Amino acid sequence: MPNHVHVLIETFSSWDLGKIVHSWKGFPSVEANKLLGRSGEFWQREYFDRFISDGDHYENVLRYIENNPVKAELVAKAEDWPFSSARFARRATSKSFI
Repeated sequence: MPNHVHVLIETFSSWDLGKIVHSWKGFPSVEANKLLGRSGEFWQREYFDRFISDGDHYENVLRYIENNPVKAELVAKAEDWPFSSARFARRATSKSFI
């Protein structure tokens, strides 16, 4: 998306999600600020996280993420968005989750 990112990941219990997100934001913000000729904060401080409760929840979240560019009228079909997992073969059904 042009102004935000959706990511669906699985973490290990010993990994702090805040530290993971911070590591993702660090380098790109420095480089983006260089390209834009500016300094200071690039990303919003907060992020929104959700714990996936079951296979149906997983599929709903995945569909939401994949259809976000369609909803924003950036593409006609989710598969057309070049940065989306929707371009790849459909993953296992929700019955295989957990």
